[in-house]
Amino acid sequence: MKMRKSMRRFILVLSTIYMYSSLISCNSRNNEEEDLNDIKIGISVYEQDDIFISSIISNIENITKEKRSEGSYSITLNVEDAKSNQYNQNEQVDMFIDQGYDVMCINLVDRRSAATIINKAKNANIPVIFFNREPVEEDMNMWNKVYYVGAQAEQSGMMQGDIVIEKYKNNPSDVDKNGDGKIQYVMLEGEQGHQDASIRTEYSIKRLVDNGIKVEKLGSEVANWSRTEASEKVARWIEKYNDKVELIISNNDDMALGAIDVLNKSKIKNNMPLIVGVDGIKDALKAIDNGEMTGTVISDAYKQGKAIFDTALRVSSESILDKDNGIDARYIRIPHVIVTKENVGEYIR
Repeated sequence: MKMRKSMRRFILVLSTIYMYSSLISCNSRNNEEEDLNDIKIGISVYEQDDIFISSIISNIENITKEKRSEGSYSITLNVEDAKSNQYNQNEQVDMFIDQGYDVMCINLVDRRSAATIINKAKNANIPVIFFNREPVEEDMNMWNKVYYVGAQAEQSGMMQGDIVIEKYKNNPSDVDKNGDGKIQYVMLEGEQGHQDASIRTEYSIKRLVDNGIKVEKLGSEVANWSRTEASEKVARWIEKYNDKVELIISNNDDMALGAIDVLNKSKIKNNMPLIVGVDGIKDALKAIDNGEMTGTVISDAYKQGKAIFDTALRVSSESILDKDNGIDARYIRIPHVIVTKENVGEYIR
């Protein structure tokens, strides 16, 4: 009888210990999941009217919805538009910090202001991911929780050159229309001081020259990524040079489309120059398909958006980003793809 009572006591004690341990483990697990999975991401963009930036943000929003629907994460996503004003952007960063966001994703208005934002983020111990507009290396090295997501600017410029080279090799007279042995070109630059714009401008021409093609620059203007501004610049060039312009190289598709808008209304609409852009936006793909535009270099907005979101998720949960994760230190570069008449059907949705 005593043995039975002792055994019952022993079983009762074991059961109590097991239940207590399970309760502690469960509470601990729930707390960890709550801490890990409740994530606040703050995004500030230089100008939400920019078509490519808008496309990146749209992809981030869609990816966020998908992740929420999985039930693994509770994600707050707040997108703010700085409206091309650095003061506005600094205020937005302060708001993210005051409201305890886990990570900030910043598309800089002015890349010279990166250091100010990094100092704010560092003081609050909030990781910051810059995208599309790359801070200088000195600023990137200010803190080990600063990241950059963007395209390979050199590659985009070289690929623009490759589009022209391919056309020239197939039939030189399609490019060198006046037969003087040189390509007369004009350049539509995105923005003064924008690293990607400067690099695309340099490497597109360098690619042509390195491949033995002679070029002559007729003009170069900053059109601030704008279709409207590009139209104004190209109108003046056409007025001045008429059909001497054989090639228009544009730092983005929107400006290339601005060039097409003017050319279609001009006296040289039946003798259009070659036009190449960057981004792969829908209207540009349509223009390539109907023969108005020679080609573009796709800067994949979905892949950039996914890289920004994935990086935000990792850094907000204290994961370490390094080469073992498939990420080259704190720079995440998205490769480009050439699109011309021959393969545009693969990309038109």
